[in-house]
Amino acid sequence: MGSAGLKLSPVFKTFAVLLFTALIVTPRPVTAQKLHTSSRWIVDEGGNRVKLACINWLSNLQPILAEGLHRQPVDALSASIKSMGFNCVRFTWPLYLATNESLSTRTVRQTFQELGLPDAIAGIESNNPSIVDLPTIEAYKAVLTSLRNNNVMVILDNHISTPGMCCIYDDGNSFFGDRYLDPVQWMEGLRFMATLATGFENVVGMSLRNELRGPRQNVDLWYKYMQQGAETVHAANPNVLVILSGLDYDTNLSFLQNRQVNVTFTKKVVFELHWYAVSSSNSLSEWVNGNLNEVCARVSSKVEQTSIFLRRQGFPLFLSEFGVDQTGTDENDARFFTCLLRTTAMLDLDFALWGLLGSYYLRDGIIDRDESYGILNHNWTGVRNSTFLQRISAIQPPFRGPGLKETGQHNIIFHPLTGMCVIRESPTSPLKLGSCKQSVNWIYTPRKNLMLKKKKMTRRYLQTDGPGKAVTIGLNLTTWERISASRMHLATNVGGKRACLDVEGQLELVARDCKCLSGDASCDPSSQWFILLSSTRLWRNLRSN
Repeated sequence: MGSAGLKLSPVFKTFAVLLFTALIVTPRPVTAQKLHTSSRWIVDEGGNRVKLACINWLSNLQPILAEGLHRQPVDALSASIKSMGFNCVRFTWPLYLATNESLSTRTVRQTFQELGLPDAIAGIESNNPSIVDLPTIEAYKAVLTSLRNNNVMVILDNHISTPGMCCIYDDGNSFFGDRYLDPVQWMEGLRFMATLATGFENVVGMSLRNELRGPRQNVDLWYKYMQQGAETVHAANPNVLVILSGLDYDTNLSFLQNRQVNVTFTKKVVFELHWYAVSSSNSLSEWVNGNLNEVCARVSSKVEQTSIFLRRQGFPLFLSEFGVDQTGTDENDARFFTCLLRTTAMLDLDFALWGLLGSYYLRDGIIDRDESYGILNHNWTGVRNSTFLQRISAIQPPFRGPGLKETGQHNIIFHPLTGMCVIRESPTSPLKLGSCKQSVNWIYTPRKNLMLKKKKMTRRYLQTDGPGKAVTIGLNLTTWERISASRMHLATNVGGKRACLDVEGQLELVARDCKCLSGDASCDPSSQWFILLSSTRLWRNLRSN
């Protein structure tokens, strides 16, 4: 796992007063359906796209219990996942939960007593009295039941072998043949969990192994054992998607460009990717030490070459881990996240955010350790950073895909820094940023005009009179070019002066001198970053879908 702060300019502190819950559009729930793949898409039995908008919920650390059950009732946590707009949980498990009977049959109370966690026991007794004396495997199933009752899909993720935090480069859990990753035992564990999942129709997929890595990682062995693992899962439970991770901490699937996975079944294989600021760049500080347009372009190109290319080969790609430091103190992460949000939205990727947890029972020997990447606060009582959740809410619903052709293809103008889109509240209102479910629909013409998509009316376009002037809709046939290395600056030329789309005041659109196009590392261009998302949705009606 990894990080990104969220320090915004005063212009964007307007978000703090937004009721983010009013902006959230819940993705389509499909807990009673079997999913399969159709080219790069995940679809239901009717062939309609189902976008996985997931959040990671850990149950792989030493207590081997879903984190947070000492803070809140399990049903309250499951309901909160749904209320925040997620339709899915990537639910982790350690291999030994499935293969070591002494661990799986030990009660929750016994495990926590052995770990010296009396306060956590008291919390579980208070919030989840029906769970505290269950065997560990039954407690795991109790969480699955709660998620099912709240209409939340689940991806089971084999996160590690020995219960604990992942992932050290060479910790004995890293690759097949390591001390704690015996391939035969691993497949026994996959078979056990796949069979268990047949009793939970909301379990729609199984991720075979988290973050393969280490000095012994090997492409040929990857093919050998991942193919065997995939066959093992499918034989035990043919209903679930089979999700395969890559090498190098799940950042590298490049070997699949020339050699495909060979399994006996079809329409069930999905590949997964992890993307953090530190996992995709050349150095820990690249995002703050380089020009952001250039760094974003360079890193995005690298990720395209190592994993995103799979979409073109007809496979779904699941961004199963990404995350940021939500305390707002990490500028490196803050810059990275705006770039990542751009790519995730543009490609309309299925995803799983890291993570739900506000704190841990026990991590790395520290009791009640905080998780700054967690969507919930330390005490699990509310959202840690509502601005961050508002940004995530923009990418929860699908923009396009099978069964979603509600209208002709068009563009919406998306602003990654805020997670908002260009809207117009009425024909006489100024253009501004707002919820993407209220987005104005555009056609980006071959002549690079942004034309309002309307039937039976005079053609109207996005226009401006130059730097410092408002951006409006009118009759002027204005050219807007995508410039800079990131191609996220929308620029026009008025009277020999170049101006870029920007935001000011109460989130209103304005044209400004283009900034930070290249070279300057201290300059932040992200207020001028806009992307044209391709969509076939009737966005103004989306909330009822």
